Amino acid sequence: MQQGTLMRKVKSKSWKKQRYFKLQEDCMTIWYQSKRTGKTESAFSISDVETVREGHQSEVLQSVAEEFPPERCFTIVFYGRRGNLDLVAGSAEEAQCWVQGLRQLIEVLPLTFALVSCTWIRDWFQKADKNKDGRMNFKEVQRLLKMMNVDMNEDHALRLFQDADKSESGTLEGEEFVLFYKALTQREEVLSLFQEYSEDGKKLTLLELADFLREEQLEDEGTEELAMELIDKYEPSETARARHVLSADGFLMYLCSLEGSIFNPQHRGLWQDMSQPLCHYFISSSHNTYLIEDQIRGHSSIEGYIRALKRGCRCLEVDCWDGPNGEPMVYHGHTFTSKIPFREVVSTLGKTSWGNSSSPLPSMGMSPASSHPQRYGHSTAVQGIPVLPESVARSQGASLSPTPQELKHKILLKGKKIGRLEDTLDGPGDEAPDVSDDDNGAEAEEERRRAKVKGTQHGSALQKDKETLAQALSDCVIYCKNVPFRGFQEARSHSRPSEISSLSEAKARKLIRDEGNEFVRHNAWQLTRIYPSGMRTDSSNYSPQEMWNVGCQIVALNFQTAGLEMDLCDGLFSQNGCCGYVLKPPFMRDKETLFNPSDPSSREGPGPITLTIQVISGQQLPKVANSKEGAIIDPLVRVEIYGVPADQAHQETKYIENNGFNPRWDETLQFQLHVPELALIRFVVEDYDKTSRNDFVGQFTLPFANIKPGYRHIHLLSKDGTSIPPSSLFVHIRITE
Repeated sequence: MQQGTLMRKVKSKSWKKQRYFKLQEDCMTIWYQSKRTGKTESAFSISDVETVREGHQSEVLQSVAEEFPPERCFTIVFYGRRGNLDLVAGSAEEAQCWVQGLRQLIEVLPLTFALVSCTWIRDWFQKADKNKDGRMNFKEVQRLLKMMNVDMNEDHALRLFQDADKSESGTLEGEEFVLFYKALTQREEVLSLFQEYSEDGKKLTLLELADFLREEQLEDEGTEELAMELIDKYEPSETARARHVLSADGFLMYLCSLEGSIFNPQHRGLWQDMSQPLCHYFISSSHNTYLIEDQIRGHSSIEGYIRALKRGCRCLEVDCWDGPNGEPMVYHGHTFTSKIPFREVVSTLGKTSWGNSSSPLPSMGMSPASSHPQRYGHSTAVQGIPVLPESVARSQGASLSPTPQELKHKILLKGKKIGRLEDTLDGPGDEAPDVSDDDNGAEAEEERRRAKVKGTQHGSALQKDKETLAQALSDCVIYCKNVPFRGFQEARSHSRPSEISSLSEAKARKLIRDEGNEFVRHNAWQLTRIYPSGMRTDSSNYSPQEMWNVGCQIVALNFQTAGLEMDLCDGLFSQNGCCGYVLKPPFMRDKETLFNPSDPSSREGPGPITLTIQVISGQQLPKVANSKEGAIIDPLVRVEIYGVPADQAHQETKYIENNGFNPRWDETLQFQLHVPELALIRFVVEDYDKTSRNDFVGQFTLPFANIKPGYRHIHLLSKDGTSIPPSSLFVHIRITE
């Protein structure tokens, strides 16, 4: 990789050009240049790379699959909205060299806070060193401070510069710049906390650290063992480690680590019971997954599926329509969205469904085209998609309420079904076949319109094909038979746990308002899917929180649209190993529950709790996108609570003028939570503007149940949910009943 490799950069079927790629000596940067001109086209940092996919795992590489074998192809996927980089190596060996090399570099990058700091220092040095001589004069340092969101008095900046210039050369290089950076990033608030527990002010002994963990971090078990682990893991000095003491540098590294994060590290892995019925979980769900833009003229792409699955989504939508030569196509019917072949979607799902999670895909919404049943009923099995067929369900003695544990590595189809699940498993009874309706509202209307058009086009000649198709598809619909919703009483009398109803956001809101408790009870035994209004042609989102408040499991959102709603979704599903399943609270799993989100007192359990948040400081906050050169942000922090109506609240700090580098607020915000089990806490940093709307800087959202009390860092995310190290907030959390 450091010697350089000639590869083809592919943008389309007709754009395939050779470029020379090389990993730089810092093992952090890759640049590439045109073979023809020799001009360097672009460069990117390893820290910008989210993942590397092998083979034809992008829309572009699938379009050239006949020309280039999969073993020579790979895709570099970047964080955020930057486009993929699709490459074809000269040989399978070269491709493997880059794939494995990149993966190793990505893996070692986030290991320690020290590495993040080193990367940060190196990146800033390279940005500020205008003449690329490896040294930095005072003028370049002043420019650097502006770039880093620091508005510093010139005399103070010169004093820091001169203190770091040990060689007295008038420039900083190598270790001198590191000294300057450390002086710049001195954390007084952390140092004073350290000295509060350190007898000599220079180190924390094992017992002193254990006292801090017990009294401040509220670690109640094995504090001395934990203290020893933290010293071994975060103390940079070998001598100090041997003496079982923690220096101020080690203390800061611990506080900035995952163990010092506000998010409980024990909840990052799979920690919840996965043996409950499907209807007892919130399930990460997307709407019109194939779209990556708007709903009318947007681009349909397999990237929509790949991105959603990588994000932990476990419920996808596939809308199939007849295409040319009878080949089914996926797109948003009766609109101008582009189309993708159904076989490409199936192939993609087969390769990527289980990358992040073995949890079932419980409801892959399929609206199949009318003809060629063999292409639908069986293509999934042929291409390796593990759809759960009725024969397997029968042989496994499947229950009417299967669990995620029982359905691992399986895809469940949601759709119409002939008859009942009991008939499928036990053989037909005496009842006449019951063919379920499709979704209510806009989706049902679309289905009726399509059926009418198809009927006039095909006539009776294809009636037999349609019947065969209906049966073939029906046999694949096991646990998610789609039924119309005709009221809670009707559902209790006639519906079954293996069935699911789809409601528009407007219909769901009316039910929440009029029959909140009945809605919660209904969702304790049957699945409900909520979908966005047809008026949201711009792919905007509704608030998922109000739907979760009544226990709706499949709350479908437009994953391609960043913003508050997706922050809440990412926040809820960031726990439990990011498997896409979160167990509902006990009072929402009881069919006879009295809980109604509009009346918090109806919840059984202890009374309200008080959440007290001291917002202490911020670290190296990013600049606002598209801001003027030299502009420095005026940051404020707003804490927002999302949950039942009585808990909805927000408070904010004052703004700090001209300091995005190390602002200090030292302000305390306090909230009362009546139903903490449903509460999500969102920390937002904004750039204050007195004449217009504040600009977004960063955010972090997590469920209240995952909060760790004590002194904690909050590692901020960008608008599209990607990390922006080392930007963070330093807070103190206290929870009292």
